[in-house]
Amino acid sequence: MKICDFHVHSEYSDDSDAPLTAIIERAISLGIPKLCITDHYDIDFIPHEEDGMDFQLDTPAYLNALKKIRQDYSDKIDIRLGVELGLMNTVADKAKAYHNAYPEFDFIIGSSHLVHGMDPYYPEYYEGKTEKEALRNYFESILENVSLIDDYNVYGHLDYIVRYCPSRENAFKLTDHKDIFEAIFKIIIPKGKGIEINTGSLYKNMPYAHPHMDILRLYKEMGGEIITVGSDAHEPKYLCYSFETYARDALTSLGYKYFCTFKNQKPEFNLL
Repeated sequence: MKICDFHVHSEYSDDSDAPLTAIIERAISLGIPKLCITDHYDIDFIPHEEDGMDFQLDTPAYLNALKKIRQDYSDKIDIRLGVELGLMNTVADKAKAYHNAYPEFDFIIGSSHLVHGMDPYYPEYYEGKTEKEALRNYFESILENVSLIDDYNVYGHLDYIVRYCPSRENAFKLTDHKDIFEAIFKIIIPKGKGIEINTGSLYKNMPYAHPHMDILRLYKEMGGEIITVGSDAHEPKYLCYSFETYARDALTSLGYKYFCTFKNQKPEFNLL
């Protein structure tokens, strides 16, 4: 089976203008049988004065649009209802309330876009810190989140910060942060939470997808079984980017014979 894209953004995300119809048509042309749209909702996101994006989501309107387009294309592709839920340690109660309010979601990606209110996308996050400290603070915030919040199915782009730190991929070594990732996986794996291979970094000129293969290998070694694959596409042209090369090779090299999709927030194991 072709690997299905379970991390995609549309016009309902603050940082995308992609029409839902254009995304669906692109997915059909690629021949994938399932697709999940996962637009952004970052609870209590602090907008940056430079661009003003706040990553809020009109969830009722979004779900209504997804349900309509799912029905319209039901004979051509299986469209799943998803959301990328931005997490911080301060939003645990709100994340649970949101999850409970919208049980129709098939799939929830938990992601870290802010570290205690600071956005590592912007240079000021790195001021007064070494890059190692900046990365470690980010990974420690994920550990805080998974210790407090269960309202997600997979944790997205675990080393997302590497896209934006000054030295990019050269700043990351698993040995610097292995203890944190071990602690994260000791929490999420027994709870049946997964992670993703996110190829969005590849079309941003990084040499590897998120997370680094060393992180994926550690997840596998610690008994992790649930891995979805997402392009993080904000434009239809990036849908399924490098899935049949990088993502498939990564999965098979680690010993996985499948990739995961989700329906009703339950994992489906699809043979590669």
